[in-house]
Amino acid sequence: QVQLVESGGGLVQAGGSLRLSCAASGGVFDIRSMGWYRQAPGKQRELVARIFNDGSTNYEDSVKGRFTVSRDNAKNTMSLHMNSLKPEDTAVYYCNAVILRQMNLYPSWGQGTQVTVSS
Repeated sequence: QVQLVESGGGLVQAGGSLRLSCAASGGVFDIRSMGWYRQAPGKQRELVARIFNDGSTNYEDSVKGRFTVSRDNAKNTMSLHMNSLKPEDTAVYYCNAVILRQMNLYPSWGQGTQVTVSS
């Protein structure tokens, strides 16, 4: 029902910056929150940052002070500004949205975008 498309990934040197973007489309839907997850080789997918409709956010500890998540509610888009990147940030980054439908919450996922940070 809801399609999420990420963009902005790529190769960057340690200490550099990237901005990821996510666009939601697919018709009428009620997004209660959006977030970024990442999955590195051999590791579980983990929450990076989440932003709620009121603008409140939460971050994984290792990215606090370096990453900033923002959202344009009118456009149903979300961005992740990534600064001071480290090789440990290398992962596939996924856009996520939590959709309210029939009084239940459902996750929707994008296809992912690769972020590679070289040392």
